[in-house]
Amino acid sequence: MRTSPIRTAAATVLLAATLFATACGDVGTTAAPTTTASIATAPQDAGHARLNQLVGEWTAEKSTFVAGGTPENPLITRDAVSRWSWVGETGGNFLREEVTGIFGDRPYYRLGLLGYSPVDDRYEWSTFDSVTPLTMAYRGGKADAPELSMAGQFTDPGITGPANVGKTVPMRTLIKLESTDRTVMELYFTPPGEPERLADRVVLTRRR
Repeated sequence: MRTSPIRTAAATVLLAATLFATACGDVGTTAAPTTTASIATAPQDAGHARLNQLVGEWTAEKSTFVAGGTPENPLITRDAVSRWSWVGETGGNFLREEVTGIFGDRPYYRLGLLGYSPVDDRYEWSTFDSVTPLTMAYRGGKADAPELSMAGQFTDPGITGPANVGKTVPMRTLIKLESTDRTVMELYFTPPGEPERLADRVVLTRRR
């Protein structure tokens, strides 16, 4: 006897539902969500484990030497707060940084994602903020290097000067994990025809 297409489809759906329930545990049981605490105790490779030092809340003193600041007279932000936590939804593969404060006379916000690629043995860093209307992405930094040095490039909207609008500018982020209570993050730009120069420095002092 030939099975109707409707009955075949229904059986397929039932089988898929059964397999899904089995994979997730007993029917009617909700799997426990991944938490930051469970990530902290999960096995980590050396590259990820090194980043545990950043987890927590920090006071961020930010000195900006471009976009309104100069090497002689940087814009200073002293009351910013930087919060770092593992993103549980990624299985603990990425750290999230959120920075809030006042930059000049306006509220400042930055979201950063820091990860480690075991295949490439390198760190990767991407940021999104309320000052620059584009993604800043960096790659590099070996797990056994004393500092995390990651390079990238961006299309300049005028940060390094009106003459460079629309031009590609190489950039580099340097993260110095000096101790469990102090971290220094520096951003460097290399405008066309100029040597690399410090654009931004953030000193993180642990709050908790």
